[in-house]
Amino acid sequence: MVPSRKKKFWSKLYISYVRWWISRNFKEVNVQPFEPRPGHSILLLSNHFSWWDGFIANWTAVYNLKKQYYVMMQQDQFDQRSYLRYIGAYSIQKGSRAMLESLTYSAGILDKPDNLIVIFPQGELFSNHETHIHVEKGVYKLMQQIKGPCQIVYHCILIDYFESLKPRAYVHLFDLGVANELTFEQLKENVNQAHQQALKNQINIEH
Repeated sequence: MVPSRKKKFWSKLYISYVRWWISRNFKEVNVQPFEPRPGHSILLLSNHFSWWDGFIANWTAVYNLKKQYYVMMQQDQFDQRSYLRYIGAYSIQKGSRAMLESLTYSAGILDKPDNLIVIFPQGELFSNHETHIHVEKGVYKLMQQIKGPCQIVYHCILIDYFESLKPRAYVHLFDLGVANELTFEQLKENVNQAHQQALKNQINIEH
């Protein structure tokens, strides 16, 4: 694995770029009200349907959850964008011994309450209209290694246009529990209950 070399200067510069880039392409990013648990790091599990997901998750982490942003990336994707290591990205390679090293490294990040890691539990891109979220077991293996208090949060991005030429990104956040208090079956069930609730909430969203 290749670890993160997160730098405050580059992180601040990058989030400014993210804000500018999103403002050019979206009517708004609307993050629904959510209060994180005090004194907890956050493992942010996000649905994965587009190139924009990492940008929007970064927005949520910094502006709404007030956390230091880290993101786990597949090795091949990381190799193409290795400069992202300076804003919190690090690599994981499935099916290798290095995967266990990446999970241990992730747990170490989440032992600090100021930190947040974004993971896409589906492992690949699916339609924004997907009604079931597949959760790979590697997420749970990571959770088992976290020693400090860590909140698991589901981060669901849904897109609507309504009257605008530009899309609106709506972010629905759900508390799934604490890392060392969940079984794998409970995690999968909680993720999918949260996803179904987000789809229902989106129908009645104000715009």
